[in-house]
Amino acid sequence: MASLKFSFFPFLLVHAIFFLSRPALCDDEDNLLQGINSYRTSLSLPVLTKNKNADCAAGELADDLEDQSCDAAAIPSPNTLSTLANYPKVASKCKIDVNTTTDGVIMPVCVRKLVPTLVLTNYTRTHYAKYLNESKYTGIGVGSEDDWTVVVLTTNTLAGSFASGAWRMSEKIGGLGIGMVFGWFFWVR
Repeated sequence: MASLKFSFFPFLLVHAIFFLSRPALCDDEDNLLQGINSYRTSLSLPVLTKNKNADCAAGELADDLEDQSCDAAAIPSPNTLSTLANYPKVASKCKIDVNTTTDGVIMPVCVRKLVPTLVLTNYTRTHYAKYLNESKYTGIGVGSEDDWTVVVLTTNTLAGSFASGAWRMSEKIGGLGIGMVFGWFFWVR
């Protein structure tokens, strides 16, 4: 019976360690999102939700910036996606309809070794804060690579949703279908 208790104790100990401990390596992008949402909550603004297409765009843009040094890169103000040189490639790869990005904003920052508190401060204590302080932004995408982090903010309007072209086409076809049904109904009468 003593051997049964002895073999059960290590089993229980190992499981307790795995279930009660938090992982040592956290996802920096999720931590940044959580920090930004805490910042917005402190201002009585709604939290930002992850937008899949904006997330893709942020990741692609961070990948493009990874070879630039922090010293050489001076990006003084946020950009709209359409003003960037690689916009067509990013929009195509992320399946984003270009008409759904005009109200969004892209905010790249460069912080050596991506120190989490400094990255968050670069968004909440700089000229980028005015965008985080606006309630019109409802969605977010975050991407990081090497020393670069890119945040893309989206709206819930058609011009800022970062929706895919397929969704926009189905919306147009759906509206056409409803119009045809109503047209047929009134024509038959």
